[in-house]
Amino acid sequence: MLRQDGSFFLTCMELLRNSASVKTRMISQVFILSSKGDHLIYKDFRGEAGSDVVSIFYEMVTALTGDQPPVVMSHKDLHFVHVRQGGLYWVATTTADSSPFTVVEFLNRLTALVKDYCGTLSEKSVQMNFALIYELLDEVVDYGYVQTTSSDVLKNFIQTEAVSSRPFSLFDLSNVGLFGAETQQNKVAPSSASARPIQSSREQGGKSEIFVDVIERMSVVIGSNGVLMKADVQGEIRVKCYMPSCSEMRIGLNEEFSIGKSQLRGYGAAVRVDECSFHQAVRLDEFDSHRILRLCPSQGEQTVMQYQLSDNLPSAPPFRLFPTIERDNGGRLLMYMKLRCDLPPKTAAINVCASVPVPKGSVSLSQELSSPDQSAELKPQSRAVVWEIPRFPGGTQLSALFKLDVPGLSSASMLEVGPVGLSFELPKITATGLQVRFLRLSPVQPGPSQRWVRYVTHSDSYTIRV
Repeated sequence: MLRQDGSFFLTCMELLRNSASVKTRMISQVFILSSKGDHLIYKDFRGEAGSDVVSIFYEMVTALTGDQPPVVMSHKDLHFVHVRQGGLYWVATTTADSSPFTVVEFLNRLTALVKDYCGTLSEKSVQMNFALIYELLDEVVDYGYVQTTSSDVLKNFIQTEAVSSRPFSLFDLSNVGLFGAETQQNKVAPSSASARPIQSSREQGGKSEIFVDVIERMSVVIGSNGVLMKADVQGEIRVKCYMPSCSEMRIGLNEEFSIGKSQLRGYGAAVRVDECSFHQAVRLDEFDSHRILRLCPSQGEQTVMQYQLSDNLPSAPPFRLFPTIERDNGGRLLMYMKLRCDLPPKTAAINVCASVPVPKGSVSLSQELSSPDQSAELKPQSRAVVWEIPRFPGGTQLSALFKLDVPGLSSASMLEVGPVGLSFELPKITATGLQVRFLRLSPVQPGPSQRWVRYVTHSDSYTIRV
């Protein structure tokens, strides 16, 4: 499967070595464009095509319908291979004989490399670090041939210091949790902590830190009768390391962690997934017996484990909706929405956004919301009412009454309401129940060091039919 999320673990150089003809693996040009088509980075390695290919690519990609243009597009004898990361187009041009799988993997590794060195992927960070990115490209690609994409190897050659878009201080936001969630804890790693450049450790006085993030993405479909119709969780464990002297790291997962139909061992609450894959650097000699991942972390960010669970959530879905849709005496459309958060009482969802499709021609909206921090807006272009809730505590229920003026409202047009789509973030929660039991480093790090383990479940595909 060809995906843009960097899920391939076969390196570009391995693909090069396994190829019968090395000439089919050459990259002609690499360029980075903003979402508006602005030229941020342009590097021509072989002089096989003119600089007008940048404009040609942007015209081709914007002329397509839909939100997911093809990864590979052709113009004459040239192929354009691109990925979208950080709201930017990362594009490589190749000859007609090149392997798109190799080029996509190279682009994904290039974006990860730039993120390691610049801290974040955004138009601003690329503009502020253009000199560093050009230096990276000079070291990574030689006359169209990929040399290395390892941060550990490149740190010996890269001299340009990264420019951070914002200064970093571990204690500036001591009460801010993952992705900006407010908490009552006194010592929580701020969301910006793991987003600083890897070279900035020298500026931080040699501080040793390591971040382990367990991130899960939930996709759910709930029927109009409240029955769960489909559920899918895709998760990953990411490690970002600022430990220059760390030779080995051991990550202990739930002892009662089973994959597929493997037998449970009775060590505690069961955590089950359907599929699981690991980074090639992870050693699994202790995984079967003790559920321990062993690896030698490199400077920068790595996805060490990916997993998936389908149609068998260990707990109830986090949100339930109770809608009432009717027409009043004045011909207006009334939508009464009760949204319940079924999370544990001491937890909360943040950045909750409900999008309610409405009939065509809706012209105005009046609303009654159950709390002052909520907001709602009618967006005619997307033909939806967007209801936003900054923070939604577990075990509570919120409600909203929307009154819409719809000229010519009929019974048929009322059927255009729904389904409701939710997006949200759940800090400190995993939908599968996966937890990190311990995080151990060897040898023991001299001086002060910090180890952060963070959890988040998010969703932008949570559909409730009405």
